[in-house]
Amino acid sequence: MAASVVGGAFLSSFLNVLFDRLSDPEIINMMRGKKVDQKLLQKLKTILNVVEAVLNDAEKKQITDSAVKRWLEDLQDAVYDADDLLDEVATKAATQKDPPGLKFNVRAWVCVGEEFDVLKVTKTVIEEITTSPCDMNSLNSAQQHLRSKLTGMKFLVVLDDFWSNNYTAWANFLIPFRCGSEGSKILVTTRSEKIANMVKGFHYQAYNLSALNDEDCWVVFANHAFLSGERLAFEKVAREIVKKCKGLPLAAQALGSLLRSKDNEKDWKNVLNSEIWEFSEEEIEIIPALRISYYHLPSHLKRCFVYCSLYPKDYEFDRDELVLLWMAEGLLQQPRGGSTLEEVGYEYFSDLASRSFFQPSHNAYETSFVMHDLMHDLATFYGEKFYFRTFEVKNVLKHDIKTRHLSYVLHNKDSVSKILEVCDSLKHARTLLQVNLDAYHEFSEGVVVPCDLLEQLKCLRVLSFKIFSDDENLLHRSIGELIHLCYLDLSDTSMVTLPESLSCLYNLQTLKLRNCRNLKKLPSKMQNLVNLRHLDIFGSISVEEMPKKMSKLKDLQFLSDYIAGKHEENGFVELGELAHLHGSFCLKKLENVKNSVEASNARMDEKIHLNALELWWSSFEKSEVCDSQSEKDVLDKLRPHKDLKMLSLWGYRGTMFPDWVGQCSYHNMTSLEMRGCRNCWVLPSLGQLPALTRLEISGFDMVKKIGGSFYKGDGTHQHQETPFRSLKSLHFDDMRCWEEWESYECDDDDDAPFPKLETLEIWDCPKLRGDLPTFLPSLKSLHIRGCEEIGCYLPRAPMIRSLIISGKQEARMRELPLSMLERLWVNGEQQVEYVFEAMTHTQPTSLKELGISNCSSAISFPGDALPPSLKQLRINNCKNVEFPMQHQQHHSLTSLQIDNSFDSLRSFALPAFPTLCLLRMARCENLTSLEVSQSQSLLYLTISGCPKLENIIRLPASLSALRIFECPLLGEVIERKDPHIWPSISHIPEIYVDRRRIGNDSTS
Repeated sequence: MAASVVGGAFLSSFLNVLFDRLSDPEIINMMRGKKVDQKLLQKLKTILNVVEAVLNDAEKKQITDSAVKRWLEDLQDAVYDADDLLDEVATKAATQKDPPGLKFNVRAWVCVGEEFDVLKVTKTVIEEITTSPCDMNSLNSAQQHLRSKLTGMKFLVVLDDFWSNNYTAWANFLIPFRCGSEGSKILVTTRSEKIANMVKGFHYQAYNLSALNDEDCWVVFANHAFLSGERLAFEKVAREIVKKCKGLPLAAQALGSLLRSKDNEKDWKNVLNSEIWEFSEEEIEIIPALRISYYHLPSHLKRCFVYCSLYPKDYEFDRDELVLLWMAEGLLQQPRGGSTLEEVGYEYFSDLASRSFFQPSHNAYETSFVMHDLMHDLATFYGEKFYFRTFEVKNVLKHDIKTRHLSYVLHNKDSVSKILEVCDSLKHARTLLQVNLDAYHEFSEGVVVPCDLLEQLKCLRVLSFKIFSDDENLLHRSIGELIHLCYLDLSDTSMVTLPESLSCLYNLQTLKLRNCRNLKKLPSKMQNLVNLRHLDIFGSISVEEMPKKMSKLKDLQFLSDYIAGKHEENGFVELGELAHLHGSFCLKKLENVKNSVEASNARMDEKIHLNALELWWSSFEKSEVCDSQSEKDVLDKLRPHKDLKMLSLWGYRGTMFPDWVGQCSYHNMTSLEMRGCRNCWVLPSLGQLPALTRLEISGFDMVKKIGGSFYKGDGTHQHQETPFRSLKSLHFDDMRCWEEWESYECDDDDDAPFPKLETLEIWDCPKLRGDLPTFLPSLKSLHIRGCEEIGCYLPRAPMIRSLIISGKQEARMRELPLSMLERLWVNGEQQVEYVFEAMTHTQPTSLKELGISNCSSAISFPGDALPPSLKQLRINNCKNVEFPMQHQQHHSLTSLQIDNSFDSLRSFALPAFPTLCLLRMARCENLTSLEVSQSQSLLYLTISGCPKLENIIRLPASLSALRIFECPLLGEVIERKDPHIWPSISHIPEIYVDRRRIGNDSTS
């Protein structure tokens, strides 16, 4: 057939679906029952065969022949209609048979795109730098915050794919970047000479990236084509292909990826001699090399690739999510050889990625990918009339009547009216997909979708309504009439119940109900959803139990949570039948499991595709009586398979753990959490888990001692490996009765446990005396807090970078590697004195953060100066420490916080800290006046609890916020705008006295 030539036309796989349906005996019988003319059916098959034979040629000619293009679009429109009809027939047939069921301190990379919103881009830079959400809605506040992060820092900020030539917006955006240290860079990439000239106008240099020369382009191509060994025979043809790439790296990469799997020279020559090279790039606006890459895709991959045109440029695709959507749209071929539909989808995705249609995202998630803008243009070109992004056009009526797939973004109530406008004229739409452009966006309350919307869209396969309120109005009984629906996402909605008619969605494969916090229960007849493969109720904390007879969902591949019920019909017998679960899985309300026989019905050891398991018992009162042996037996029967990677145990009620917890046969286990096991009096033996890298232990109220069995099961060395040989992170928390951590005896440091431990945290263990491990060769961070009784030596840690000891305890230090430390917080006279003494002998050249507290000794900084690398200094309850007066400017300090310290301070002139952004002074009881004139970058000044302070003088022009609390003398003169002080502070945008804002008459 023509479909087998080269890659296969876009419609070929679609037609193959129709052929399969027309050959399905159930559909044929159904049509006979409706007295459909069988000769007509045969004639339709013949016509489709003829059409398929010319599709491949037509797909090439559509680029230059508008008549062929129109014919293809009309054909695709008709095929969609035919597929809708046959899908309806197939559903009815099935449901009648089976009733339904460089070295820089700060780096940020931002993809700007076509719209340059100064606030949005500024917030994105902040989020990149801080790795946390920025919820500021004021540009002034955001820029002040960004300035505080950049002041004195050497930064690199990349603004990728810049298109806006708005000079004013660009000038405003640059304001907070002027405070960085020498060598800071802003790199802008653009395809517009006009943009380059605008940026260059700000005294920056423009670099015109010309096309790669033939040799460099050849290197890119050969790298992706794996041109080595016997394939070197193709070099002559390959070099001719590279010349046609015209030095464009993406073209060379795409064609190299395409030819990677071609071992026949004829295939290479076909690419070289393709007539697609001759099509005018000016007319088509798509680079010929990319069109060739698309042309050579197999038909099924073409449809999957074009589907991505529903998303905006620079979108970060989640591979798993995209596969579920492809599956719902019928874009995946039926699996063979025992694989699943999801695995077919992953294979498709990997194939597209290997051909450079997707590229890994720069974020940390393995399943996150992006698409190059030129590839996105390619997908949009081929999706043209059938795929429509409603959020990118002002006039939604511009869509084509052939459109079947719609995506939308929810910004406000106008977004809803725009959706309604489009849907009103598209009765045959298959997709209504909500796209989240902002990962941190939370939609406001009160958005209501008219309940008749779904009644108009009877052909939907994919429906996504997230973050809506009043959802019962949206999901009335008409949801059950969407008989084609395969994918439904109602995450983050405020609904309390789901309509029972949802159980009539026979074809539903994916149901997402994440973070529906008000949802009380699932539909009672969910067992009718026999094609359901993915059910996600993560974060829907109010769901009380599972529906009955979940065992009928034989195809279920992913189930986020199973909440054990008190009845047999929603208990563990039902769970046991769900044999194909993949990924992560959480079992909740395990207190409802009566005994080990019931627990064994779950058949957890047979669920071999799970990689993460959470076992949760609800919280219980201390007065509750638990049968410890029964609890242990239940957990024993919940033993998972040996290849599990992550295990969490929450609220286990037994006094001891069964033997499987910690067995070395769990050779792939990398993460283990044990929390709230308040009856346990001994920890299990965990030291021989060979791959364990992360261990968290919390809320073991009865444990008094951690001894040798924690490291090795029998307490001996025979035939045992180094304990915790792979562990990198260890966290203890809320261990109220823990008194002793017994040292592990070994002959030399090479045999000591925790050889790779990088992070050790011990929090809120008030009775722990010691001992801590003596030697931790890889430790980088040690944090101890709320452990008042610790009096032992801290571990020797030659690689340590961060040491935080807070709360009242007397842990002793030795061999502190000051030259390595970047962060140091210590508490108490012994520790503070030790640190200051050590600083007189060793210069802390890397120290960036220093905090000292609760020291009454009279001590001073060595040389009357701060460490030169210091950026943040916090001093609490150190009344006799002398503040360093700095004989020369200190160019690193950005944050200074002083609380109940420096009793000798009367009139305080802050030394020269030219990069200081934040100053907080609290409870300086003898302070009468404050001068900060030498800190010309100061943004935030907060003063509290200084009863004698009556004057602040020469405040810098940079200051944006002044807050005064419990300073009666100073507060009074500011509130009445005393002429001796008001002129020097009136320029500050925000002034507060005891939480009351003081207005500036000139601006109010």
